[in-house]
Amino acid sequence: MNSTRSFWVTGASNGLGLALVERLLEQGHRVAASARECEALDTLGERFAPQLVRLPGELQVLEQADASSTLLLDAWGSLDCLIINAGTSDYLADDVADDELFEAIASSNLVASERCLASALPLLTKGDAPQVMAILNRYSASQLFAPTQVASGLNSTAQWFREQRQVLEKLQISLTVVGPQSLKTPVTTAQAIPEAWTPQSAAEELLRRLPQREPELVLETLDLSSLWPLRP
Repeated sequence: MNSTRSFWVTGASNGLGLALVERLLEQGHRVAASARECEALDTLGERFAPQLVRLPGELQVLEQADASSTLLLDAWGSLDCLIINAGTSDYLADDVADDELFEAIASSNLVASERCLASALPLLTKGDAPQVMAILNRYSASQLFAPTQVASGLNSTAQWFREQRQVLEKLQISLTVVGPQSLKTPVTTAQAIPEAWTPQSAAEELLRRLPQREPELVLETLDLSSLWPLRP
């Protein structure tokens, strides 16, 4: 990506989300980062002001998602690319029990994704060649409720994103869904071998592939906690 574009990156408190923000800033783009309090983002703000806009981090809360889009409307007036880091633990309650952790990651990311995309749509329709990239991991891609049920937008974040594709295409917004290979509904016949991705190497590869606007990308990693720390 050579030309300057405007990006909104969610789940940017740490790991992959934070690495995406840093790499985009280094490439010269304008970046809005949704994150909890984060010293690393404070440092990036000092280095890259006024390229970096800080947004509320708890997008599962409707008011924070709507406030984010209002801030971006006032700052930029439009948005070229929304990167939803739908594997983050940013939306977890502080007191969530360990045995409820993975379900809470899946359910909170689904709600946050719904609210974030709805808030961003008016900005994306005004953007230049707008696109959305949704990034999931093994936690957030897990099917809620009974795994034997048919995947739908009600029980699967990945399926919910795919169900938005038709609406987005009508608005000339492309969608790329990134996630682990599903044994139930594989998106490619090629074998996906887990790799030792770091936040920086994964961010670099995803941003390299972003202009290709591929509908589906498979991302398998050996160390989920590196890309998506379990606790903020």
